Amino acid sequence: MSDEKTKTVPGNNGPDEKPGPFPGPRAKAADAALMGLFVLAAVYTLYFGRAIFIPVFFALLLNLLLSPAVDALERVRVPRVLGSALVITALLLAVTASFSIFYQPAADWIERAPESLRTVEEKLRFITKPVEKIGEATKSVEEMVDVGPEPGGATVAVGKTGFLSRLIYETSELVFGLATAIILLYFLLVSGDMFLRKIINVLPTLSDKKKAVELARRIESDISVYLYTMVAINICLGVVVGAAMYALGMPSPFLWGLVAGLLNFIMYLGPVVGITVIALVAVTSFGSVTDAILPPLAYFVINGIEGNFVTPFILGRRLVMNPIVIFLALLFWGWLWGVPGALIAVPIVVILKIICDNTETLKPVGEFLGR
Repeated sequence: MSDEKTKTVPGNNGPDEKPGPFPGPRAKAADAALMGLFVLAAVYTLYFGRAIFIPVFFALLLNLLLSPAVDALERVRVPRVLGSALVITALLLAVTASFSIFYQPAADWIERAPESLRTVEEKLRFITKPVEKIGEATKSVEEMVDVGPEPGGATVAVGKTGFLSRLIYETSELVFGLATAIILLYFLLVSGDMFLRKIINVLPTLSDKKKAVELARRIESDISVYLYTMVAINICLGVVVGAAMYALGMPSPFLWGLVAGLLNFIMYLGPVVGITVIALVAVTSFGSVTDAILPPLAYFVINGIEGNFVTPFILGRRLVMNPIVIFLALLFWGWLWGVPGALIAVPIVVILKIICDNTETLKPVGEFLGR
């Protein structure tokens, strides 16, 4: 019995049996497939649950922005319940005041939009006329080869009922989102460090508790500094753009300053939209080409100085993002959630980079996200 060789059953990987070539690759393929399914499920959930997730994301960002103010009130013996209510009330009053100041100029421009577009079309006739000729030539060729829709085809009429129902749906979703964000923001501000304390309570050792507190404080500080810095920079940018538009004789100059400051939260795409809008307004407002070119040119120069010199100098290299990652994030979140997604795309990437930079195992990912 002692001289008999030990027999192995295939698949049991006995002492003399080498593992086959398939289990390893198959396991990796299965893991990759499961990861792919998880990502698809997450994207699907975020897309169809945007009515809930968008307010939650905005509430979390505003909590990081407003928590220092509530902490400051608590240090001067203002209860956190009252301090949170005061801070949110001040925020709502500031937004309402800005809306009331700029509502009428914005409404006037929206009302005059069709007429303004016709004016732009007339002034740019020397550009659009060759394009129209090409279109007419293409139509003639299609008629010659009998290409086109068959006569008597079915037509679909869109009535007012569909528009009204869509408007009611969008309005109700907006009201629900604002109410959800405000209520959740209030509870987050009141809770303070409750979640951090609960995480500390479940950690097993004292060293783990200290590391968790240090990491959480560092991440919270870096994110708050970034958000406050970007808000301050965009406010200053709006003031400078508004002053430049005023000096150049643009109508409603400070409205365009507000637009520039808000659009600058959407990196790359926001300034492009701002320059396009100001160029269209300048074309309709000025008679000469020189006067019409100066406002968008001034916007371009001011935004270029801010994006290439001011912001990198203030934030430093550590929080300067990889432009390719930012652009891809804007595309993804803009496709997923529209304008709200484009607004929070950059803060999400920055928060992810800060977390990665402060977590030892994720530092390579943080290096990739940076410039």
